Amino acid sequence: MTGAPEPYKCTPIFDEATLPAGLRGEHRTKVGVWGVIRVLEGRLRYRVLDPVSETILDTEHPGIVIPDQPHLVETIGPVRMVVEFYDREPQIARTGA
Repeated sequence: MTGAPEPYKCTPIFDEATLPAGLRGEHRTKVGVWGVIRVLEGRLRYRVLDPVSETILDTEHPGIVIPDQPHLVETIGPVRMVVEFYDREPQIARTGA
């Protein structure tokens, strides 16, 4: 394999009203599946449950989901976001400082 990994699947765009309950509660990707949470507008709280951490995601700060790691997300006001899925560790493109 060469070059940066490409997502093999992407969720629809979710907002604060359409974000599924399954993503708001504890869940995990399958073994071998990486995810990238990309916020298109607004902010999102990303909580990893093991090891415990919390990060605020926005348009300049995507979140990486490690395979089989329990996590959940919470909206912080109006938001639009997607989740991309990868079969190997993605390289997150970050903008800003």
